[in-house]
Amino acid sequence: MTTSNDVPKLLDELLRAGAPSGYEGPAAAVWRKAASGFAELSYDGLGSTIARVGEAEPLVAIVGHIDEIGLIVTHVDEKGFLWFEPIGGWDPQILVGQRVEVTGSGGPVPGVAGRKPIHLLEPDQRKKVVELKSMHIDIGAVDREDAETMVRVGDPVVIRTEPMQVAGSRLVSKAMDNRLGAFVALESTRRCAEGSGPGGSMAGVAAVQEEIGLFGARTSAFELKPDIAVAVDVTHATDAPGVDEKEVGVHPLGSGPVIGRGSTLSPKVFELLVETAEAEGIEYSIAASGRSTGTDADAIQIARSGIPAGLVSIPLRYMHSPVEMVDLADVEATIALCAAFGSRIKAGVDLSR
Repeated sequence: MTTSNDVPKLLDELLRAGAPSGYEGPAAAVWRKAASGFAELSYDGLGSTIARVGEAEPLVAIVGHIDEIGLIVTHVDEKGFLWFEPIGGWDPQILVGQRVEVTGSGGPVPGVAGRKPIHLLEPDQRKKVVELKSMHIDIGAVDREDAETMVRVGDPVVIRTEPMQVAGSRLVSKAMDNRLGAFVALESTRRCAEGSGPGGSMAGVAAVQEEIGLFGARTSAFELKPDIAVAVDVTHATDAPGVDEKEVGVHPLGSGPVIGRGSTLSPKVFELLVETAEAEGIEYSIAASGRSTGTDADAIQIARSGIPAGLVSIPLRYMHSPVEMVDLADVEATIALCAAFGSRIKAGVDLSR
């Protein structure tokens, strides 16, 4: 089912949820409700959700992290302004002047991320890059007592914005990194189950706490014990100004999924992903990594005694900002690749290194 502007309804709901690392509940609830219609659900101790179909071997896991970057309230001052620390990696320049939403005990509290106006800055200050420690959140409170009726220290904060469709099949939103991966994990598992079925069994995983340390991927892999896993994340689209293709490869919007190849990734999983893409007529590109990938694949491949892991990424512009942009055609192609991969992996597959 889709919304009126052809954005998948589930993806739209996931993107609207405010759920930074460690506080993934709102997004997890959306994901679990959708997955409960076709899969058996289980959870790890950190809150990652596993939606499994089938019991046969081998078990293929498609893992996408469901957390987003955010902020956390660290202090409420006497005038009612909130001070904060980042959850995940922020470019402070992007945060200045943004509308935000604090998840208070009584519900969402709107506010803005503010700093001293440019008119009041000294000339040398205007030339300096803004730092997070010089910013505050203003919720309109008159003093500390007023603010503390709405929020308290430790409350999470996210950017307050809605998904926006732009030209063609392109979509702009916060939290694309990595609600897209969580969406692909669920949709590919559902399509595989409702189609020809998995070659063995298949599980979609909505992993938590990726942005602060790849933690949910590690614990969910320990819980699930997959025979093979594919992490689904986003990567930098290379058709945006300032991106050097010599450094990151050629992955423009609309070019399909990016299949990872590198030191921490299983060579055989890579080849199986490529074979699947070519058999299904799915356009793809390849990205190489000499050390870690910076994704959940790094944690999965060293879970338990080692799990053969692959990586599929979706090209994305303006990562870690409120205006992340993706081509929905790439999302669809990634779903198709992962669903077909789950169907093709059968008992006896050689995953040795």
